[in-house]
Amino acid sequence: MTRDSLKAAFLNENGLSAAPRTPLAGDASSRRYERVADKDRSLVLMDDPSDTGQNLTAFLHMTAHLRQLNLSAPEIIAVDLPHGFALLEDLGDTVFAREVLRDPTLELPLYLAATELFEPLHHTPPPEGIPHYGPSEMAQATDLAFLWYQADMQSVLSAEAKAVMSNLETLLRQLSAPTVLSLRDYHAENLLWLPDREGPARVGLLDYQDAVATHPIYDLVSLIRDARRDVHPDIANQCLSHFATMKGMSTEDTRFAAALIAVQRNLRILGIFARLSRQMGKPGYVDLIPRVWRMLLQDLDHPELSGLKTQLRPLLPDPTPAFLTRLRAPCPTPS
Repeated sequence: MTRDSLKAAFLNENGLSAAPRTPLAGDASSRRYERVADKDRSLVLMDDPSDTGQNLTAFLHMTAHLRQLNLSAPEIIAVDLPHGFALLEDLGDTVFAREVLRDPTLELPLYLAATELFEPLHHTPPPEGIPHYGPSEMAQATDLAFLWYQADMQSVLSAEAKAVMSNLETLLRQLSAPTVLSLRDYHAENLLWLPDREGPARVGLLDYQDAVATHPIYDLVSLIRDARRDVHPDIANQCLSHFATMKGMSTEDTRFAAALIAVQRNLRILGIFARLSRQMGKPGYVDLIPRVWRMLLQDLDHPELSGLKTQLRPLLPDPTPAFLTRLRAPCPTPS
């Protein structure tokens, strides 16, 4: 059967064969989403065509965990795991990024609410089977920048790139904190504002199937060092201060951890965005690179990262117009 036939059969099994459907914005993966208008409610159809079903299984597993914590992950209505379909509760359209654009005065309360969600999220140990994302894994994940964010794509890491990654791992090992659950893609396009709910449940959660066990500040960095929108510096600072108070961390330790993990994340993101354009034909991600680059340089200015900055800067090209144009061109064969 074709993908469309399988989808039609799944909808028919759930009494939705004639229900109107509207495409929703997707993400960088192969997953697709549609809003389905049922008689008395709206649902979301998740279409995950991956062969193994691991993505959907991970999503279902994490959804169950988050809902046990009384957090606002969508209710699962129906699932066809072998074929990669699920019907979900529709949490609406009040995505943080859109709400703040509509009313900038909402930025502080929304971002503080998203910061306070870490209290219940981190209070319970990560579920069994969640991948560990420690210093070694985090440093290794930055290899994408040295392979893809280059004038000519590379197939082998240089000795200089390996030295940067080794230094980064050493620095990450200096961070002392218990490992907690991280939703990983915790940013304004994946969070919804649900003001009719209470406490942490006011923050609706999306796209958390890639959750990992890692440092507690990881998701806060994802939130305030957002590749897709500029977070006002005062808002970011208030979130950092609030997080430090919640965790009983000093301001200095909090800011160092945030800067270091932001460097790690943004190195990886530079590589991911370059690969999405060059390998997968998604050049729109290149438009986000100047912001990511600017944040990377800002965080490398932390006094304790001066050595890393000296090592790193010669290895990555500035995002000049000419270089960004080059990144937009497909280049399937690494040198």
